Amino acid sequence: MTRLALHWQILIGMVLGIAFGLFASFAGWDQFVGDWVSPFGKIFVNALKLIAVPLIITSLIKGVADLKDITKFSQMGGRTVVLYLLTTVVAITIGLLIVNIVQPGAGFSEESRKQLLADAQTQERATAAQEGAAQQKEKGPLQPLIDLVPSNIFYAATDNSNMLQVIFFTIFFGIGLLLVDPKLAQPVKDFFYGLNEVIMKMIDLIMLVAPIGVFALLAAQVVLTPSWDVLLALVKYSLCVLGGLAIMVFIFYPMLVRVFTGRSYPFFFRGIAPAQLLAFSTSSSAATLPVTMERVEEHLGVEREVSSFVLPVGATVNMDGTSLYQAVAAVFIAQAYGMGLDLVGQLNIVLTATLASIGSAAVPGAGMVMLVIVLGAIGVPVEGLALIVAMDRILDMCRTTVNVTGDASVAMLVARSVGRLGDPHVKEWDDNYPPDDIEAAVEPELATSDTE
Repeated sequence: MTRLALHWQILIGMVLGIAFGLFASFAGWDQFVGDWVSPFGKIFVNALKLIAVPLIITSLIKGVADLKDITKFSQMGGRTVVLYLLTTVVAITIGLLIVNIVQPGAGFSEESRKQLLADAQTQERATAAQEGAAQQKEKGPLQPLIDLVPSNIFYAATDNSNMLQVIFFTIFFGIGLLLVDPKLAQPVKDFFYGLNEVIMKMIDLIMLVAPIGVFALLAAQVVLTPSWDVLLALVKYSLCVLGGLAIMVFIFYPMLVRVFTGRSYPFFFRGIAPAQLLAFSTSSSAATLPVTMERVEEHLGVEREVSSFVLPVGATVNMDGTSLYQAVAAVFIAQAYGMGLDLVGQLNIVLTATLASIGSAAVPGAGMVMLVIVLGAIGVPVEGLALIVAMDRILDMCRTTVNVTGDASVAMLVARSVGRLGDPHVKEWDDNYPPDDIEAAVEPELATSDTE
């Protein structure tokens, strides 16, 4: 029997998870969901995170090695960084325009503000974010450069928040591989090429249970979300963020792809939809990276030597959705406190949010810590974080979707600029993914491997 495509299965899992979560909330099944449903979502996310570092190492080394010489690496790397910075500035600008036009914080009632500030859980999360930002400030202006170079690659590889260090070492290793005698480098390349294929097959296996994992994640999120009355008071602010994110996903990125690559809107969204849905469920660009790479390569036509470089870098440094959210949140908090921000203050937000997004870890909640830095730069009380903490998790899911969509878009643009954007190499069974059994997934790929 023909099965639904992967993105439809994930979407059904999302809808059922939300519906079950709402039912469980009204039925008082909070403990049941926490004990028996939520763990399956955590296991699914852990499985994706498990292969994030190995995937970055193998794919980046393969991508750099495939470039054959340093000139190609420099060319592609420069274009990648410039495009990521440009899309980040556009995202922040869109966020500032929306929040200044709507002014969601201007009508924030004093009673609602006191209720949020008095909530113990929101205060605890706000304090934790302040402490994290304080640690960042104490490190000095050049600390990010120091943090970029790991003293121990094995230690850096044990924590997904150290992705920049892993990427630095991997690119450094790949450059060294380009500079040695090709005969000596070939066995090393063959090893990482084979390991990369094994990692990609592991991704296929994990995605067999993606709908179940998504169901568990969203059911637990709905049940465990506190203070529904308070959430309603922040709808206006949330709509500003969501409106900006929607502009990025449904207008800006597809327009870039259409103008510079000639690929249509339906083509783009069909290709990236499963990665978008998974990003929404996990709130982690790093956890979604394996699926993003597979969709971009197999369904959007980006050759692996481009995707294996651009996407891992993007998962760490490209945080368009997070930057847009920081811009809206900073102005919203300032409005809630009755503080006006002039042009200099708003330009400061653009600069600070752009730089902060580069160092933001590709894991859930990292944007909150970066927001403290933005608030400090414009002189807004960081205690105002308590005003928006209740909505952070939901918005985090949406802005991660934007981050992943931006990564895919830039990968297509870079591939087009270096002549590496071709026709998608879709597996025979992928339209009806997952297959009826694992053997059905493996055999077609083996049969066509010599011709691809």
